Amino acid sequence: MSARSGNAAVFEQLAADGVTHLFGNPGTVEQGLLDLADKSGTSYVLALHEGVAVAMADGYARAARRPGFVQLHSGVGLGNAVGMLYQAKRGGSPLVALVGEAGVRYDAMDAQMAADLVAMATPVTKYATRVLDARSVLRVLRRAVKIASTPPCGPVLVVLPADVLDELNDERALPTSVPSVRTAPDRAEIAGAAALLRSGSAPLILMGDGVAASGAQRELADVATQLGAPVWGVNSSEVNFDTTHPLFGGHLGHMFGADSRRVVQDADAVLIVGTYVFPEVFPELADPFAAGARVVHIDADGYEIAKNFPVELGLVADPKLTLAALADALRADPHPEPAALLPRTPRTASADESMPGRLPAGAPAGEGGLMDCFARELAARAPSNLAVFDEALTASGALTRHLPPKVPGTYFQTRGGSLGVGIPGAMGVKLARPDLHVVGFTGDGASMYTVQALWTAARYGIAAKFVVCNNRRYRLLDLNIEQYWRTHAVAPHPAPDAFDLSRPEIGFTELANSLGVAALRVDTAAQVPDAVRTMLAHDGPFLVDLRTE
Repeated sequence: MSARSGNAAVFEQLAADGVTHLFGNPGTVEQGLLDLADKSGTSYVLALHEGVAVAMADGYARAARRPGFVQLHSGVGLGNAVGMLYQAKRGGSPLVALVGEAGVRYDAMDAQMAADLVAMATPVTKYATRVLDARSVLRVLRRAVKIASTPPCGPVLVVLPADVLDELNDERALPTSVPSVRTAPDRAEIAGAAALLRSGSAPLILMGDGVAASGAQRELADVATQLGAPVWGVNSSEVNFDTTHPLFGGHLGHMFGADSRRVVQDADAVLIVGTYVFPEVFPELADPFAAGARVVHIDADGYEIAKNFPVELGLVADPKLTLAALADALRADPHPEPAALLPRTPRTASADESMPGRLPAGAPAGEGGLMDCFARELAARAPSNLAVFDEALTASGALTRHLPPKVPGTYFQTRGGSLGVGIPGAMGVKLARPDLHVVGFTGDGASMYTVQALWTAARYGIAAKFVVCNNRRYRLLDLNIEQYWRTHAVAPHPAPDAFDLSRPEIGFTELANSLGVAALRVDTAAQVPDAVRTMLAHDGPFLVDLRTE
């Protein structure tokens, strides 16, 4: 292999791994690498903020089911990206972040922008490392792809010092070898799981995104039918179970453990699959399951099994293979409870539990009004290949009532708590799946974290559509503080002024136009049909400012 610079070798490795897009924001210490970007087969997608770049890569990775690649600039760029990397870690997205720095030779100088980048990244990545020798640049890149892509997937960060990349490199660029970890428990363990789940009279299934990651939706539905068990989403932000299925129970809340406890406390046989329990901001410290409940937990990530509460049987295994074997075992059981084979009507849930918005107790079922009208019209006119990126938050209930998540790969929801995912996430999905009509929903407050993503959509003609659910407030904070008042016996009173976004009002149509994206504003129900038609027919990115309240 003839020697070339490490910068050139990096792009050869990206080509060997079939990387088509590199999302990033440039800096001076990456100039040797970026000087070659336009001549490479990998398209550099320029974002105006590192959070946008990571969120686009995250949406791309979720839709493509392969790693998304990001280029970040030194400590300041990584600092801007940390929130979105955290979301990718909590959501299990396979990302590879390449972070530039001035060079190993300057380590002793404590110079401008110098920082321990590996230490900065470690809490928000699956793995972080720094290349110190020009002979191991591609070796480390392949290791990063392997680690990011091996379940449980997650973001990996590689620090690439400029002086290391400037050296001659004679490594061969080879496709990364990603090992298969699709394993199933042995027959005895499957039989034990089936017996435990058959032992109860009130079974319950808790599922999360590990189901979608392994493609186990059909197998999960089979097991649920065999048990007659309602299925509840926990850390569930994709289509893990058809939400129109009669056994779909709803989604647990993401804020308060008491909401989750109300759902699980009466179950005597519990199957947990593809999720951690429980993901609330304020979880229950005491075990929310009933005393004597038999709990079986299946997950590719052994760390999550029995992490917070004991289980009777934990199986570190691939959900798809394990659920298929479990369904067979349940079918073969000669002595099932007759009622257990009959579909049950899911227990009644409050709106916050039943909608993928996962709002705190007492929240309305979406904003209603214009949001309900818009979602109904979109559902009526939606092409068969419509995909939704849902960061509608308090308006999510209305959205999913009319466009219930059913088909895997066509619904993606924000996760991990990072605001601002809706616009760039939808763009990443569209780049990964250009065959889909992608509509991203976000809130007015959330959109302002990454609104500059619209410029990137215009620059590259990324034909995703965007709907800003504009209630001129941080409405979710209103709902959460109301819960706080109830919990602490505080008399209701006006919410903090900091939750208000109406002074001055944000002109989203003007803002979108200034960034090169066509837009319109919807104030009344009479405007909705034309707005939906215009949005779907527009050739290119398009934004709707939907005044939901």
